Amino acid sequence: MKKGIKQAGVATLAVIASTGIARAADAPSVEELDQRIKVLERQLELQAEDAATKAKDATTASASDKGFSLKKGDYELKIKGLVQADLRYFLDDFNPTRKAAPVESDRFNDTILFRRIRPTFEGSLGKLVGFRLTPEFAGDSATIVDAYLDAKFDPAYTLRVGKVKGPVALERLQSGGSTNFIERGFPTELAPNRDLGVQLQGDLFNSTLNYTLGYYNGTADGRDATSSDGDSRKEIGARLFAEPFKNSPGILQGLGFGIGSTFGSKEQGEANSGVAATTNNFLPRYRTPGQNVFFQYNTARAAAAAAIGHTGIYADGDHVRISPQVYWYYNNLGLIAEYIRSEQEVSAGVLAAGAAASTRATSTVTESFTNDAWQVSASWVITGEDASFRGVAKPKNAYTPGGPGWGAFELAARYGELDIDDDVFNAIPGTAGGAANSFANPNSAASEAKSYGVGVNWYLTSNLKTQLNYTNTSFEGGAAGGQDREDEKTIFARFQVAF
Repeated sequence: MKKGIKQAGVATLAVIASTGIARAADAPSVEELDQRIKVLERQLELQAEDAATKAKDATTASASDKGFSLKKGDYELKIKGLVQADLRYFLDDFNPTRKAAPVESDRFNDTILFRRIRPTFEGSLGKLVGFRLTPEFAGDSATIVDAYLDAKFDPAYTLRVGKVKGPVALERLQSGGSTNFIERGFPTELAPNRDLGVQLQGDLFNSTLNYTLGYYNGTADGRDATSSDGDSRKEIGARLFAEPFKNSPGILQGLGFGIGSTFGSKEQGEANSGVAATTNNFLPRYRTPGQNVFFQYNTARAAAAAAIGHTGIYADGDHVRISPQVYWYYNNLGLIAEYIRSEQEVSAGVLAAGAAASTRATSTVTESFTNDAWQVSASWVITGEDASFRGVAKPKNAYTPGGPGWGAFELAARYGELDIDDDVFNAIPGTAGGAANSFANPNSAASEAKSYGVGVNWYLTSNLKTQLNYTNTSFEGGAAGGQDREDEKTIFARFQVAF
């Protein structure tokens, strides 16, 4: 019995041993396991590459408070928009020249208008080409505001060709949907608005220095360039703007300063000096923050041949602008300050006594006039959001109907002046003299304007903003008999949607 049990145990052990040996013989070696792992890793790499390729080739659509976009690889289309509806109301606006008229009237019309209706289409065509197209539908006819192509060689040097903002005034370069006040201040009136040209631009030294160097058709102060160059003269524009502490958190991180300038020449031509459409392309008309013209050159031709007169004023010669500028943003505080000087040569064709008004000038008088403007603007976001050159990006607590959120509130204040060269009101040499024979008529054109304003901005959401401004502008001269023009007092309100 015991012998049988012993034999069975030995047999069992033999079976177990033989099974273990068989299993050991079937187990893969270390080399085989390593090879299998490598195969699996390669399969995973191929799957990842295939997923990346599919993702690159796929078209992605997105929507956010910044707008809408379609993207496929390096090709992208972004759709943005800006709509502004304004209310303009003028206080104490009685027109003294209509006092005895059967129906009294104001100098300016109170009105509601669309200030901007601008869809924007921008994006990229591969890694090299960028584009932007912004039409304007506010007003009586559609126009093109921005239209340019970028060759994006490198962040340090991008070539831009098309219709762009002139690289001069600081507030002019700020987006129309981001300004502290509904209308820009006096320095913008002396700067070029949008011009046609080609410019090289870029960011250097870890984006602490921005530069622009451009070649443009040239345009009058405060004006857009026309669709083609009417005098074949060009302007060179340049701007340097530094933010040396941009990458260093602290009180100076939001400090930026720089200088912008243009220099070139204009040649309107005496034959076109009295043609309104041509004059508007070359000579400026300076406006108040209420958007009313308070200065323009005396472009009208002499009306009578009995006395010596002029054939009209026209741009004729060098035109130079220079504008130092600075801004500083720290937490919920903001400050913008800028100065601009515009020097332009202007001519007048002089008629001999007894000559017909249509007769070409018998002589020409050319003078150089220098006008300058400056402003300081401050803002305070009382709800604590960060102030910036682009406005309040996003309220901490967006306005919610029936809920706790009220959005962001910002207070703003501004003071500025625009001073006209006094010599512009002198009689043109060689003429009979008087207001009609000066470069600018002192009975209608003011020699200086000073303006202060206060405002409150309410950012209900990142897309919805309302503004309320009060401005007061006083003048030196600009009324009959050498009197000062009446103060302009305005209340402007704006309802803005941007995405």
